[in-house]
Amino acid sequence: MSPNDTILKAPAQRICTCEAGADPVEESVSVVLEAAVTIDVQRVETYTLLCTPDDNVALATGFLHSEGIVDSLDEIASLEPCKDDPETIVRVRLKDPIPRIDDAGRNLLIVSSCGLCGVEGLDARLEALPTVGNSLCIDCCVLREAGEKLRGRQTLFEACGGTHAAGIFDAEGVLVAHAEDTGRHNALDKAIGRCIRSGLTPAGCGVVLSGRVSLEMVAKCVRAGIELISAISAPTSLAVELAERTGLTLCAFVREDRATVFTHRHRVVTTC
Repeated sequence: MSPNDTILKAPAQRICTCEAGADPVEESVSVVLEAAVTIDVQRVETYTLLCTPDDNVALATGFLHSEGIVDSLDEIASLEPCKDDPETIVRVRLKDPIPRIDDAGRNLLIVSSCGLCGVEGLDARLEALPTVGNSLCIDCCVLREAGEKLRGRQTLFEACGGTHAAGIFDAEGVLVAHAEDTGRHNALDKAIGRCIRSGLTPAGCGVVLSGRVSLEMVAKCVRAGIELISAISAPTSLAVELAERTGLTLCAFVREDRATVFTHRHRVVTTC
């Protein structure tokens, strides 16, 4: 699906809010496409996500990895769009098709389309998350530069707004993968999936996010081995708590010439 296929035109009326009696202006406004995409994991579960359906293979790959369903591509026997409906269904078959439902660390923690709805034993699953590695160290300037690079690649946002973005970067601030989507979780999953499918690993990298940081976003990063989050907006209390517990560096309010580091600041060197 090309970028143009993810942008639709919607009829609208532009009105003036400061002048009584002004006539509305008819216009056609660009809006981002939102659709339901189903990831059907044979003999395990079916997950339906509301997203921008522009790279469903990367979305499915990142989702399976960041939710702890698989640890690597080697565990996937096949992953491909459904031939009858390639834009809304991705069929997945695992080499080990037995669901690991009794393993709290491997069971699905978050379903991105509905947050924490219906999740039982949340504390046990969070406790089972691993701690991240400790190989990443960046100059503070990388936080600003990674954000600037990501904004320069947000073509959907520039065209119509309404999208979030995520970019995975290395110690030098090079974006090795990025993605946009209507959902924050989906953008992160796509970026992780694109990284993995290009033969790279997100482990030991940082991620830059265009929005706020919630618990499930931190959990996804921890599952992927990402060591640092740099976000333009605020974190939640549970996000800070989980980042502290798992050893992840959480930076928020990264704007212009400042950043607020909530946890594990040793990865950010303030020499720039």
